Amino acid sequence: MDGLLDIVSERKGVPITTSRKIAQVFQKEHKNVLRDIENILIDNEFSRLNFELSNYKSRGKEYPEYILTKNGFTLLVMGYTGKKAMKFKKAYICQFDAMEEYIKSIQTAKMEFPALTQAIKEAHDKPKNYHFSNELNMINRIVLGTDAKHFKQENGIDVKENSIRPYLAAWQIKAVQDLQRADIGLVMSGMDFQDRKTLLVQYFNNCLMPKGVNTAI
Repeated sequence: MDGLLDIVSERKGVPITTSRKIAQVFQKEHKNVLRDIENILIDNEFSRLNFELSNYKSRGKEYPEYILTKNGFTLLVMGYTGKKAMKFKKAYICQFDAMEEYIKSIQTAKMEFPALTQAIKEAHDKPKNYHFSNELNMINRIVLGTDAKHFKQENGIDVKENSIRPYLAAWQIKAVQDLQRADIGLVMSGMDFQDRKTLLVQYFNNCLMPKGVNTAI
């Protein structure tokens, strides 16, 4: 939905949003969203886990805002009614779901590809999550023709499954592993992403892809 990109972000492996973003999307005054949050807060573990008081700077001054998890957001907007509010709720939930899937893919990449993960860490002073997901998606697209998310959809695999490895053929698993090994050296050499991709595609087509298999990237 137009205008609703980046309304959900990631912090310490958890999808979050802020009271300011909620005010912007739902077309409310931020002070009114703060009031709505404070009206539902109580001194218990749920509030502490799902609503965090923070602040932001504007024109040299600091102002309060809240950081909310998906559960906190859901509780807050339960009282927001109307057709527009319903449309925004659905869009927000989709963004939370997409961020959860993204975080899960990053965690899986770090768990399953420790050597490649370490190479990425060493190649970047401050590695971002997309540095890991870019490599994982590139390798999956070369071998499978698509990324893990769409592979699950195309093969009727539950999106909650962390890994697609159990659903791959033996040659696909080996090809992924071989491309990972090759990519480690290319990452450490400082080669540009597109140049790495070109070399890995050539390696896969010439050496790893079985005869009769056609994989589109």
